[in-house]
Amino acid sequence: MNTLIVLTAKYLYLIIVLIAIIVFLKADKQDKVRLIKLAVIAGPLALIMVFISSHLFYDTRPFVVQNIQPLIPHSPDNGFPSDHTLISMLVALSIYRVKKNAGVLLAILALIVGTSRVLAHIHYPVDILGSIVIAMIAVGLASLLFKKRN
Repeated sequence: MNTLIVLTAKYLYLIIVLIAIIVFLKADKQDKVRLIKLAVIAGPLALIMVFISSHLFYDTRPFVVQNIQPLIPHSPDNGFPSDHTLISMLVALSIYRVKKNAGVLLAILALIVGTSRVLAHIHYPVDILGSIVIAMIAVGLASLLFKKRN
């Protein structure tokens, strides 16, 4: 079981990105343009929100607080928000805007990424929730800006 947790915590986000690339390559020109615009707007928005939130909220990692060995070696820095979950959910929600079924699948996988990072003792659930909220706000704002420009 620990091997599965480690694999999903460390590498599942890469599979999510790979699936997103495949969806992008198979998409028509209009959807490709939409995805590029979403990425160009949502990515930097998410980075700004991560920068601000990580300075406002410091969450010591579980393995430090509980004095246990994490399943994945990690530095004892701020755990908020989870970068792996943020990237996964940002990609999933962006894909959802153009291909709903693929977006739902990727969102489920993103939740698995977050859950596995909690099970690996490197994040608390609040770190995962924070990442999901940041991704939702970033993609939501990017979608609004994109709609207003068209």
